[in-house]
This record gives sequence, structure tokens and C-alpha cells, in this order.
Amino acid sequence: MATGEVQSERVQPLNEEGVREDGDYVLYWMQASVRSRFNHALEYAVQRANDLGRRLLVVFGLTDSYPEANLRHYTFLVEGLKDVEGNLKERGIKFVVRRGSPDDVALGEAERASLVVTDRGYLRHQREWRERVAREAGREVVQVESDVVVPVELASDKKETAARTLRPKIKRHLEDFLVELEPTELEKDSTGLSVKDGLDLSDVGKVTDGMDLDRSVGALSHLYRGGESEARRVLSDFLRNRFDSYTDNRNQPQTDSVSHMSKYLHYGHISPVEVALKVRGSSAPEKEKETYLEELIVRRELPMNFVFYEKNYDSFSCLPGWAKETLKKHKSDAREYAYTRAQLEEAETHDEYWNAAMREMKHTGYMHNYMRMYWGKKILEWSNTPEYAYSTVLYLNNKYFLDGRDPNSYANVAWVFGQHDQGWKERAVFGKVRYMSSGGLERKAKPEEYVEKVDRLVEGR
Repeated sequence: MATGEVQSERVQPLNEEGVREDGDYVLYWMQASVRSRFNHALEYAVQRANDLGRRLLVVFGLTDSYPEANLRHYTFLVEGLKDVEGNLKERGIKFVVRRGSPDDVALGEAERASLVVTDRGYLRHQREWRERVAREAGREVVQVESDVVVPVELASDKKETAARTLRPKIKRHLEDFLVELEPTELEKDSTGLSVKDGLDLSDVGKVTDGMDLDRSVGALSHLYRGGESEARRVLSDFLRNRFDSYTDNRNQPQTDSVSHMSKYLHYGHISPVEVALKVRGSSAPEKEKETYLEELIVRRELPMNFVFYEKNYDSFSCLPGWAKETLKKHKSDAREYAYTRAQLEEAETHDEYWNAAMREMKHTGYMHNYMRMYWGKKILEWSNTPEYAYSTVLYLNNKYFLDGRDPNSYANVAWVFGQHDQGWKERAVFGKVRYMSSGGLERKAKPEEYVEKVDRLVEGR
């Protein structure tokens, strides 16, 4: 089924202001859903513009100070913005990227707007931006959720303890939201709208060169390029060439039977609904589809639930009581190996599997998910306190991963320390928190081949 309708459950008024009849345009403040298609916020904004007989302006605020972001992250982001600019122009929609704090940029453009539409972010600073704009804009501000399949508050009204508790709640609504979204034509072309020029996106390197960024972590355009067009190409390649072996190989880090969608979903370059529908429509066996959709929807949206309902999502204090208690009990246990953060960052441990994972992360901005779990567990094992381990995992995760610094990052880091899990056999250092060993890695996968794969990646072979 295909429709141009945006489900009402995705739409949330952020204030009680009315439409400004003297406004020159409808403003879509794009910040999370950085794409021109399958974007519920964009389509809602187009429809409101058509209803009011207004043109549509889309604006993005590019800040130099996004928390923990560096050149690696910004290059991928700006590549996506460049893609959006061209695609929106084809739809007759004016797109402007401005330097500045996103809330300041949105409020500046809102002065001439009839109303403001925005997409949704779940992290603390993203919510604060939207709350400020809603409070100060002086006209209607509407938030439209487009980066999950089932809206977070509809799926659950509380922080869920595990995937098993969220799964039935999501499945109850799934068919209502796994619906093709047809683009709505903008009745009044806005490409000629008279507004101050934004950044010239034709040269991505020039844009990032002009920003005050952490350049210690380099861009990865030679491996992964940002943008919705590239996201769709990568997805098509996966479905065509590697999806048939996804279930068998998803925990085999020496293989490449992965979709690489996490980075594109992180930047909003592709919709999870679009990905899910393409997976469903593929010729792969049903087993592959079910396994992938579980990861894409339930496992990905559990972190959205986590950061939305847990105010301390980026702190050791967010852990469930049993996990904090057992880790505290074993805090003084002797560690067979102990490494500094600097040693870990330079992949200087005794464990060649772990070192390979760290090298993959640093050089490619990616790590196979099975190795991510092992990588995090070993940092807990080799750190002098669980609190320091927590901050180290989060620091390295957010610095090097292209898809770091999002709800999945915070939930995955917390999982290493017991979040969304249960108690296991008690042991030194870990207490009852789940343990992972190199022996287990060898039994379940082929880590020697993984090391060889990473060597090839790092050496560019």
C-alpha cells in the first residue's frame, strides 16, 4: 500500500501558537531526517504549505560544536546535505544550510514563516533545541517523527527492560506504519524564494575546511560516502549480493554479510520504513527477512525508547540496580590485565582479536556488531574500575564510529554493563554481568580470519 498521508501518530504539536497569516513561507527545519524522500516531516511540511498557498523553505543548521563530532562525522553529514540540496531542487524546493547553532538558525528563519515543521531527535540536546524553538518562535511549531517505524510514545509509555518486552508492543502497530510514502508535489515552486544565501555545498572539503572542527579523526569518503543516493545504492547491493547469507553470517565478523545501513540511518539519509519495505520486497528467504527486520526495528527502536525515557542515558548511573550492585561488589577484584585509555586507543593489548577490532574502528569508522560486543566487554575486564571502563567505551565509541553519538550508541554501551540484559553466572570483575571470552569467540566465529580481513582493510588491499 502506498499513500501520501502522514500518520497522525507521527505528528506532535510542540506549542499552542497559531499560524501566522502574514508569513512568507512554511519552514521545515530539517535536522534529523536529512533526506528528500520517505521523509514524513518533509511531506507534512509540503502538505501544510499547499493548504496555506505558501511556498516551502527547508533549512539546516550546521554547528561547529555538535557534541563529540569531528571531521569524520561532519564530512559524511555534509556529503548528505549536498545530496539533499540537489534532490530538493528537482522537487522545486528551496534548501539552505546555515552555520550556527541549529536552534538559532531555525528561529532566524522562523521570523518570516507562517509555521515551523521539524523532525524529531531523541537525545538531550536535540530535544532542548526543539523545546527552545517551540517556546520562542511565536508561531505554530509541529514535530513529525520520521526516523523510527513505530513512534516511540505509541510503542511504549515507559522505559522497557529488554527487547522481549518491547517486541510485542511494536508488532501490535507494525502494519499501520510499514507503509510506502508517496511524495506530495509542492504547488508553489520555492527555488526562487528570496532569502539570504546559505553555504555553498558544491565542495564538501571547502565547507569542512571552513569549520572549527576536531581533525584528529580523518574523513572516510574513500570507504563510505554520505547521502540518500549512496544509502540506496549500498542497500541495493546488500540485498542483491549478501542478504541470502545474513542469518548465518551476522555473527561471523570475518564475513561482510552486513547491510552497512546503521551509518545512513544515523544521519537520517535513509528511512527505516524504506529499508524495511525493500527488505520485505526482496527475493530472499523469509528467515533472512525476519532476522534483519528484528534488528532494524525492534533492536534499533529499543535504544530510542531507552534514551527517551532515561534522562541519564550517557552515564554509568543509568544502569539497572542489579548491574550497578554487582559491579560495585567486584570493583576491587584483581585484573589479570589492565590498560590505560591511551593503550587501548592505540590497540596495544595482548589480545590480537581485540586489537584488530580497535584498528577496524579507527581506520574504517565501523566494527562488526559481534566484535563490538567483545570489544566493549574486554574494556570492562581490563579497566581499573567499571565507571572508568564505561566512560572509556563511550569515548572511543563516539570518537571513531561513523554512527557513534546516537541512541544506539548509548544503549549498546550500557548493554556491555548489563542494560537490557539479565544476570549471569557470577565471576571476578564482571560479577553477574554477561562475560565474553576469546575462547567463546573462537568457538562461535573465525577470529583469525577476521584479523586477516582487518589487516587487508587497514593496508588498503
